[in-house]
Amino acid sequence: MAEAKPWAGRFEKGTDKLVEAFTQSISFDQRLARLDICGSMAHATMLGRQSIIPAGDAATIVRGLAAVWQRIAAGHAPFEASLEDIHMAVETMLGTEVGATAGRLHTARSRNDQVATDLRLFAKESLAAAHHGLTALLATLADLAEAHQDTLFPGYTHVQRAQPVSLAHHFLAYFEMFRRDRDRLADCFRRTDVLPLGSGALAGVPYPLDRAWVAQRLGFAAISANSIDAVSDRDFVIEYEAAAALCMVHLSRLAEELVLWSSQEFGFIDMDDGFATGSSIMPQKKNPDVAELVRGKTGPVFGNLFAMLTLMKGLPLAYNRDMQEDKPGFFACVDTLQACLDVMAPMLASMTVRSDRIRGAVDAGFALATDLADYLVAKVLPFREAHHAVGALVGYCVQQGKTFEQLSLAEYRRFSPLFDEDVFAITVERSMAARDVPGGTAPRQVAIALTEARAHLAATAPLAVPDLNPTTFAATLG
Repeated sequence: MAEAKPWAGRFEKGTDKLVEAFTQSISFDQRLARLDICGSMAHATMLGRQSIIPAGDAATIVRGLAAVWQRIAAGHAPFEASLEDIHMAVETMLGTEVGATAGRLHTARSRNDQVATDLRLFAKESLAAAHHGLTALLATLADLAEAHQDTLFPGYTHVQRAQPVSLAHHFLAYFEMFRRDRDRLADCFRRTDVLPLGSGALAGVPYPLDRAWVAQRLGFAAISANSIDAVSDRDFVIEYEAAAALCMVHLSRLAEELVLWSSQEFGFIDMDDGFATGSSIMPQKKNPDVAELVRGKTGPVFGNLFAMLTLMKGLPLAYNRDMQEDKPGFFACVDTLQACLDVMAPMLASMTVRSDRIRGAVDAGFALATDLADYLVAKVLPFREAHHAVGALVGYCVQQGKTFEQLSLAEYRRFSPLFDEDVFAITVERSMAARDVPGGTAPRQVAIALTEARAHLAATAPLAVPDLNPTTFAATLG
């Protein structure tokens, strides 16, 4: 069995070595070995239960597959190009364990529905892992927000100081971003949680399968409704990559702020030594390389999504060999997103926030300009006129090298007679407290938002996936 490919009967000569190397996928789809073996164990057991193959042969196949897994786990698998893909590699190794009985395993299935099953199992595990990583990141952001409810921060637009907010409010903005990311992964999980096995090559199979039993054993919530769609669908891969790309956008934005904040020009944070590196030539440097790499790794994730969209956009139904190329980019996307999630939470948790430097930036940046305009509006000046008056006042301060706090009432009145002694009651703290609307930066609203964030974390369950380990899985098949 190891010498002849079971589908080679149509051909009079073997595959050219050049073509064999060109068409193989074993170099990357061997990553699916564990899941492929569990899927085969469930399939073989079902065939025996349904009397499609002898029950004794089914049991022999399951025992043989367990032995194959032991070989693979020990690094003794002959993953060679001649074996083409992980499915035939496993079946070939099974033949060395149980002989001709191995030939019964592929009854009532095709590599088309087999690989779709393997890939969905892999996607479910990857979604669950990323969901868990986002939960850890959300918890870290909530911790930071709780610790910095009283830390004043110069909110920015156009990378220019704009209005005062609390640093907690700023961290909770990222909480909202990553909460949406986690929701997208959970939604993608629901559509991925469908068993395609039993669809055959494209038309279904002429055997009395118990697809629901296989789905239950492999942890799928449903079975596919259309055999053609089941073997040709890679929407779940595209959805994962789209969700990953958007999550990487948010990770990259956060990383960019960490890079800026850790610079000497900002000085808002100090990165922990464990999450920074030095320079090969400049001894004084402490570089935020981890954050920069998170930012840099975003591009390849975008590329993987675009490649997958391009791969699928012109394929007629049903399966086409082009779809073999779905895996390298998908695997890379999964690995990149997970690595970035795993490193971001501890990097945030370990950094030191320099509240004094942040407060200095708040005081020096005319952050109360909008409040001064609102002050004039409250005295019945149209907003556009108030805006113009305060803009001129800011220009005067810049020329004189003064802040608002250093101005006299006479200087204020040069720009509007409506300014009075009560203008000196306008402070950063009062500015923040005045924005007491849902979603605003007022301390009361931030406290409400933080409570809701904690409640959301407590109420959200992890995505449940079965522990598909061939060593123990066989015992669950009963």
